[in-house]
Amino acid sequence: MIDANYLLTDVELARFLVNGYHLVEPDLPAGLNERIAEKLDMLTSNPGDAISETVPELWQALDHPAVRGVLISLLGSDYTVNSHRHWHCKLPGSGYMHWHQDGANNRNTQINRLLGLYYPHTISAQMGPTVIVPGTQFRNAPTDRMSTYTNIRGQVPLTVRAGTVAFTHYDLWHGTASNRSGVKRHMIKFLFNRTNQNTAPTWNHDPDELNKPRDWDARDKAQDVNNILAFGNPLGVSQSDHYKERQIRHACWDELMGHPSTN
Repeated sequence: MIDANYLLTDVELARFLVNGYHLVEPDLPAGLNERIAEKLDMLTSNPGDAISETVPELWQALDHPAVRGVLISLLGSDYTVNSHRHWHCKLPGSGYMHWHQDGANNRNTQINRLLGLYYPHTISAQMGPTVIVPGTQFRNAPTDRMSTYTNIRGQVPLTVRAGTVAFTHYDLWHGTASNRSGVKRHMIKFLFNRTNQNTAPTWNHDPDELNKPRDWDARDKAQDVNNILAFGNPLGVSQSDHYKERQIRHACWDELMGHPSTN
């Protein structure tokens, strides 16, 4: 069992469905991030999936209750850590990575897998941060077309503190900026899988949260689930696109509540 305080709230879960990402700053043991970064600095080749065997201290970050709380909230208590994981090291002077999606996007209404990106040191804008585009998890584009895109309105560089774990929807658009600093930028990518569909909420759910009416004045400034799911529009898309996204969000919410659509 995990302390319910580590689980996502209704509002946090709704914001994840709208934006496609959630950041956690676990209070890791003193010196842990530094030891991990030092070990990564010393590597002369990329061990691929064996990175967690090469640097076993990484498991302390994954086992932290703040990290587990997000995973339980979004994937259920019996989630698994996928065997695939990867060390991403951007050397000084390395260029940017083109926009891409890790999955084959099909506007899925289920959340069956997540990416977890762990940063052992504080990331500045000059170090080639990961860059994400909130709200793109339900939007598909061919990789060759995405590679021609440059800056996108609403993009967010993950200039985060040491120890941060960024959880993203598997289909969220992302890339990296150029490393214009004089230091290596480290990030460890983990993949997490759902094993069973929800029969009930697995986050810190308050049934009364769903009873609030739509507030047409507050719109995207609203702080409750119904209005976040209805009005959140991080990309500023047109109404014809926005209503489709709203349908997918509500379908995702229903799946997580244990009430999948029968359509």
